[in-house]
Amino acid sequence: MKNEVTEYYNKIAIHELERLNNPYSLIEFESTMFLIKKYFPNRGNILDLGSGPGRYSVELAKSGYDMTLLDLSQAELDIAREQFEEHGLSSHGFHCSCALDLDQFADNHFDSILVLGPMYHIHEESDRIKVQNNVHRILKKDGIAIFAYINTWGALKSSLYELSDSFHDKNNFKLMLDEDLKLDSKNAFTTVHFTTPPQAIKEMQKSDFEIISYAGAESFVSGMNLEIRKVKEKSKNLYNNYIKAAAEYCEKPQYRDATEHLVIVVKK
Repeated sequence: MKNEVTEYYNKIAIHELERLNNPYSLIEFESTMFLIKKYFPNRGNILDLGSGPGRYSVELAKSGYDMTLLDLSQAELDIAREQFEEHGLSSHGFHCSCALDLDQFADNHFDSILVLGPMYHIHEESDRIKVQNNVHRILKKDGIAIFAYINTWGALKSSLYELSDSFHDKNNFKLMLDEDLKLDSKNAFTTVHFTTPPQAIKEMQKSDFEIISYAGAESFVSGMNLEIRKVKEKSKNLYNNYIKAAAEYCEKPQYRDATEHLVIVVKK
């Protein structure tokens, strides 16, 4: 699994840097940044676990946070390092490692931790709980962590745009509604884990974390890729209004369960 996922992200490293800037995915970024600003301390030592090319880390470093980055893709980390250098930022290190291997970090070390990718690719619940427990170990008392999962309910909604051909088999609708999906690269973009909000929350409750809140990263705009692009073409100001509102409403119960990315905020 690790090698397959590493190879995938090494190949798409540049795309991953640019992805959160497209008109639709920017909603995911802004909503997550909204949650970070709401729940993280104003300053502190932050671990970006599954940092990718450093999109979040750069923004947080600009705001004065002390950033440590870890990712299993060296190609992604090389881009992250370049981004830090380009913006004149410093870090506490770029670690090429797996989220399942956090022994290098001492207990009670970080003020806050982002886990915005690893849970997408770990098939076994016992391994995901291992990540949660290690994050809990290296987080300071009262520290905040933010975990992200891929939500099958939201993925079903967005499938009209992204992968509708998969549903020539009508049984796939029930799978997306009811199952904890474990797919390999033959059936998805790489080794991937999809789950539902109740399942993810139940899993998180097996750790020692207190769940503070959870949100849907795409908010009420979930699945509306083409529509939001048209809005931006029509008016940049109108688009910005939608982005701002989507971020502010991402924790609303009426929206958060049906977005592609489920984001859970927890406290030690």
